[in-house]
Amino acid sequence: MQLRDYQQESIDALYQYFGEHQDGNPLLVLPTAAGKSVIAGEFIRGVVQHWPGQRVLLLTHVKELIAQNYEKLMALWPDAPAGIYSAGLKRRDTKSAILFAGIQSVHNRWAEIGHIDLILIDECHLVPKSGAGMYLRFLAAMTVINPKLRVVGLTATPYRLNSGSLIEGKDRIFTDIAFDVDVLRLVNDGYLSPLVAKAMDNELDLSGVHTRAGEFKADELAKLTDSDELARRVLVEILAYGAQRKSWLIFCSGVNHALKMAEIIAEFDITTATITGKTPGDERDQILADFKSGKIKCLTNCDVLTTGFDAPATDMLVFLRPTQSPGLYVQMCGRGMRLADGKKDCLVLDFGGNTQRHGPINALNPPAEPKAKGKNAQAPTRTCPACKTIMAASCTACPDCGHLFPRDITHDATASTAALLVDLEKITIPKTTWHNVERMHLVRHKKMGKPDSVRVAYDTAGGRFNTWVCPEHGGYAAGKAKEWVAAHLPEHEHDATTNEILACVADTRQPLSICVKSAGQYPNITRFDFDESRGDVAAYF
Repeated sequence: MQLRDYQQESIDALYQYFGEHQDGNPLLVLPTAAGKSVIAGEFIRGVVQHWPGQRVLLLTHVKELIAQNYEKLMALWPDAPAGIYSAGLKRRDTKSAILFAGIQSVHNRWAEIGHIDLILIDECHLVPKSGAGMYLRFLAAMTVINPKLRVVGLTATPYRLNSGSLIEGKDRIFTDIAFDVDVLRLVNDGYLSPLVAKAMDNELDLSGVHTRAGEFKADELAKLTDSDELARRVLVEILAYGAQRKSWLIFCSGVNHALKMAEIIAEFDITTATITGKTPGDERDQILADFKSGKIKCLTNCDVLTTGFDAPATDMLVFLRPTQSPGLYVQMCGRGMRLADGKKDCLVLDFGGNTQRHGPINALNPPAEPKAKGKNAQAPTRTCPACKTIMAASCTACPDCGHLFPRDITHDATASTAALLVDLEKITIPKTTWHNVERMHLVRHKKMGKPDSVRVAYDTAGGRFNTWVCPEHGGYAAGKAKEWVAAHLPEHEHDATTNEILACVADTRQPLSICVKSAGQYPNITRFDFDESRGDVAAYF
């Protein structure tokens, strides 16, 4: 299996860390859907093959992640000496060199597990800083068995709600971040789906909701959302935005709220189901299978689908669950960032003000301690008046429609929404212009380590503009390639390969004009006009 560049970088970073540090427990910080199970599996294989006799344990908190991590290792290494210890999966292996286990099953079974050299903890932000939690008791017992035990944490959110960074504090388990990859890098490289957020007219009024231990009080949230009138008001917007979306995942503020939303949505002949912590296991498994397959369009839930759940086709997230936790916010956003065929992006409807509260998911400031009532900082934000897209206040133009904001406007730090992703290095003003096409060229493009693609050059009076059609790169790039083929080769199969596209150069339609968005160093072709008299315009991005 060919690892992605950042996946190999993360494994190399771990080897480098252990080579340079005789003690210490490192973190790998990787966005949701970045392939943590692949990284963990490849790292474990390398450790066990290079140092025979080592025993490795991968811990997590839900059976879905246990099974996923185990299956990924077996796909990478079919002969791996691996076993599972999980009551939920009905397996209790103890002697394998590699064990995948649920913390609920093994926290008091340390004597049965025996000597372990290396423990990997998936979703390690769930490990408390102190106290008598299952993770801490188990790690303490395993350290007694092997004082030289090392621990690696994997997470998308390296901080807790109440105690800040995982690598800070006197009693910390993890000591350093060995590798951290930015979400925006993976989006730009076509490994994750972009997020698009729109401002909501019916944002929840939290003025009467208090906090406890740094989070909104659950009972007060439940009371706030227990209203048919509120449910129907927000549903107007959900239905409007969701009309062209295939798979909706809705995060609710309580069990009754999740059930109520599902009941009302079903009135509109939309296949809907609900999962809560009380949903029986077999029923839960069937609902999730039906949601992933498309039999169920809308799935409501309460606090159970934030981690350990993958449904790549999810293309609309609805946040009816306000949270003070940046980690939970990031995890909810992550449910929509996996790639799927035909999926361009994931729409986020945030009725809970979470984007306002936390800002871009790749530029969060984790809390050092619980915030006092009335002291909640708000991320500086702005909302496009033309298309209602939301973005950081530092943006000078809408990244979706190109609307320019007047330079002399001062923006309120408590605007209703915020960007979900922000380029931390550069924010530019996109200028959109149309250019008449004089000539079009198609040539094969080669890049070391990547499948061949097609470079398409459009010659105009304003210069040459290029785009790259990459049907064999997979993910987002492949989706864009299908759109290009549909516009330029409408009589051919839209999933044409690079070779097939180049073989059809003579059949390729040349657009009359192209729309170019200039932002930064590389102009971006956004639309093609093939017949101005009919308004035959194909959107590319």
